[in-house]
Amino acid sequence: MGDGDLVRRTAAELGELIASGQTSAAEVARAHLDRVAAVDGAVRAFLHVDEEAVLAQARRVDERLAAGEELGPLAGVPIAHKDVFTTTDMPTTAGSRILEGWRPPYDATVTARLRAAGLVILGKTNMDEFAMGSSTENSAYQVTHNPWDLGRIPGGSSGGSSAAVAAYEAPLATGTDTGGSIRQPAAVTGIVGAKPTYGGSSRYGLIAFASSLDTPGPFARNVLDAALLHEAFSGHDRMDSTSIDKPVPPVVGAARRADVAGMRIGVVKEFGGEGYQPGVLDRFNEAVELLESLGAKVVEVSCPNFTYALPAYYLIAPSECSSNLARFDAMRYGLRVGDDGSRSAEEVMALTRAEGFGAEVKRRIMLGTYALSSGYYDAYYGKAQQIRTLISRDFDAAFEQVDALVSPTTPTTAFPIGERADDPMAMYLADLCTIPANLAGNAALSVPCGLAGEDGLPVGLQIMAPVLGDDRVYRVGAAVERALEDRWGGPLLAKAPELAEAAK
Repeated sequence: MGDGDLVRRTAAELGELIASGQTSAAEVARAHLDRVAAVDGAVRAFLHVDEEAVLAQARRVDERLAAGEELGPLAGVPIAHKDVFTTTDMPTTAGSRILEGWRPPYDATVTARLRAAGLVILGKTNMDEFAMGSSTENSAYQVTHNPWDLGRIPGGSSGGSSAAVAAYEAPLATGTDTGGSIRQPAAVTGIVGAKPTYGGSSRYGLIAFASSLDTPGPFARNVLDAALLHEAFSGHDRMDSTSIDKPVPPVVGAARRADVAGMRIGVVKEFGGEGYQPGVLDRFNEAVELLESLGAKVVEVSCPNFTYALPAYYLIAPSECSSNLARFDAMRYGLRVGDDGSRSAEEVMALTRAEGFGAEVKRRIMLGTYALSSGYYDAYYGKAQQIRTLISRDFDAAFEQVDALVSPTTPTTAFPIGERADDPMAMYLADLCTIPANLAGNAALSVPCGLAGEDGLPVGLQIMAPVLGDDRVYRVGAAVERALEDRWGGPLLAKAPELAEAAK
């Protein structure tokens, strides 16, 4: 079986081929390493890949399978791992100079569960520093490029992971979603990305940005693969105090069902109109019509407080960031600058943070510190939390009427690299549709729904469901995916330009 064939197989297909002995985990790993070598010079999705270590992982999986060990449906399948999860055998930098070269002493729970399930970690992917950004331009190390158009962003903060999957460098990837950092990159690279219910996937070993929002989730090229990965690393974790002690919703069964007949789907009235690219709205409206044709009852739903989600988020998230990033003080681990014996600890701390943190991280620390300061806490942070409650109530009211909500995932397609680099407000608007689900802790997923007419770039359909209603987003997403692939004659990603030429 040729390398080109292996890298284009789905994760589910690769798992079956490896389990049946038609190929080996080592062969699959070799094929994907060759693909990384061929195209990552152009895409720049990875920060760290150790070829020998990857092949050693794969051989261990082959040995475990040969010994009769039960490993699950993704055993031997390669995965790209966002560089925000701790890994004992690889550096973990969170895209920041302040952690350059740091090797953690423990694995994140998500990392440990990937290993237990037999997935082969190809390497660590690029990201916006400490997950703060919507374009992966805030990485301290490199800018990742969108495989559909190398002059455009791959989304963020999990842009390295989304680009790796879209470029066929890995069939699966992990990401984290704080305000849309899985769904937005998935939408602009034409793949599937899911934000599980908050607390449904463990944050233990995830370098924190905003603790009440951060949610690990999967990237894949189809809905079933995303569901399989979701199931593999989710579930209760006693090491995470915010982890939900409930069974993982039946996401794989829902993805296989792929049927919306009899479901009530709500179109969020507030997500559309001014500021939305016409091609995005065209594809979204077609997706809504498709849902009706598949037997769903579609109704318009108003969630009036969603219009306040963006400003509320940009008070809550920076406030939590200013608290979480206080630990990077040059005293315990990571970068240390100016420690020549002539400076105080406070001076060393200030010099280290000045050099180690990037501009966006500094901006958010300052915003958060101000919002939490004496005399401003109630006026800013307190009010934002009240808005958060109102947004949750809007969701509750909506889900009394419908089974799931839909909207565009992003207002626009992927924008050119550098276009919004000096305009933070324009950058923040990329998360306009995704933030409400984070504030409420709901499940949400983005699935490709076509190409915008203006630029031929991917558009994402966002599906939202109640807390622990993760199976609903997979059920709707899989139904849309199946119908659209029948219409297109295959996956949307098959329409992307071939990267082998770009790599030359």
